[in-house]
Amino acid sequence: MDKKRIVVKVGTSTLTYENGKINLRRVDKLCKVLSDLRNFGHDVVLVSSGAIGVGVGKLGLSQRPSSTREKQALAAVGQCELMFMYDKIFSEYNNTVAQVLLTKYSVDSDHQKENVINTFNTLLSMGIIPIVNENDTVAIDELEGNNFGDNDMLSAIVAKLIEADTLIILTDIDGLYTDNPRTNKNAVHIDVVENITDEIMQMAHGSGSNRGTGGMATKLSAAKHVMQSGIDCVVVNGDNPEILYDVFEDKKQVGTLFKGQR
Repeated sequence: MDKKRIVVKVGTSTLTYENGKINLRRVDKLCKVLSDLRNFGHDVVLVSSGAIGVGVGKLGLSQRPSSTREKQALAAVGQCELMFMYDKIFSEYNNTVAQVLLTKYSVDSDHQKENVINTFNTLLSMGIIPIVNENDTVAIDELEGNNFGDNDMLSAIVAKLIEADTLIILTDIDGLYTDNPRTNKNAVHIDVVENITDEIMQMAHGSGSNRGTGGMATKLSAAKHVMQSGIDCVVVNGDNPEILYDVFEDKKQVGTLFKGQR
């Protein structure tokens, strides 16, 4: 297992239960595995969704609100809760984290992009794990569907900025299928994708849970974005974060590997 620079993206559906409350057992496992990978020597960046979803759970709401201002308020509450949780758990494994909140304007110009890259590189050189999210509290673009286009694309942009070796997307399904396996028992799992064609894109479906905003379509867009820069992308089921070990140790094919074009 060679030293690598990796970006791991985790979605709301992986972080929380159906009622929106944080799945502490799973989050603890995720932090433990990422800390272990960091201890080995890998540079690790975590792109974490969940601020609004956690805000919904913390305030005991029955459903995700529809208005932008309510989403912004919930993001403010939920982001606090998320970072408190990450800081506490990562600290127990002797690792330090830093919060990095981005909007599309953060990488709009070469000067701004360079500042973001310098921040990431400095944090990583200090052995710190950056935890990245969209700045939903002040930026309405993503909430209205026209910023990065969900944190899947944000994770891809971060992977390119820091010249990562691999982007790993943890989600609620174990990779790409020829059709939705929840509704079609004959859907076939695809192990490796070397080129994302129109046919591949047509296999994508929408969000798999009422807590997240993305779906397989956004993951394919993210994979395509990094593949063009020679970065591998792996989409795996995040139910058991220890699956990250299998990705790195090549014990078996897990999830779907989108091979970077080199």
